[in-house]
Amino acid sequence: MPTIVHGFDWPDRVVVGTIGNPGARTFYLQARDGARLVTVALEKEQSAALAEKIDEILDGLIANENTSITVPAVTPVELVDNEPLEQPVEPQFRAAALSLGWDPSTAQIVIEAYPFVEADDDSTDEFGEPLPDSRAVEFEPEEMLVVRMPVGTARAFADRTLEIVGAGRPICPFCGTPMDPDGHVCVVPDGF
Repeated sequence: MPTIVHGFDWPDRVVVGTIGNPGARTFYLQARDGARLVTVALEKEQSAALAEKIDEILDGLIANENTSITVPAVTPVELVDNEPLEQPVEPQFRAAALSLGWDPSTAQIVIEAYPFVEADDDSTDEFGEPLPDSRAVEFEPEEMLVVRMPVGTARAFADRTLEIVGAGRPICPFCGTPMDPDGHVCVVPDGF
């Protein structure tokens, strides 16, 4: 069966947002075009990595003397989006993998999100070990999300995402683990 592609070429809105309290938040990538809304569940680490890599691509374009497009170094004020996720938040799938790219023909950042794919029993041997590539079965996801966004929207997306990721529990300066609001038992390394 062919993959269902939830494509957004010029979305009206694309954001990462959360539901829940710090320490128990669930992250979502949400894209809207008119009345069409698609939501994908993400991990916090996926959200942070996505935003950081978008910033790297945009900063690389700014530094490239041969680029013919204007890339904002900061989020344009008119693109700041501090609104919550749109309701209802009903994820299409949980993202297992994300890919990120640059389309120079449209001057857009491209995000692709893929769901977890259940392996067939034919992909492992009798001990549950993966088969060598020559005998492995190709997996095709049932669906995927593809979002294309111009550079200003991409900068706003990255800034918002990094702000949301950073709004979680504070990090202990001694042990580097998140501190719970109910208290924190810090295991201080030797020498401190």
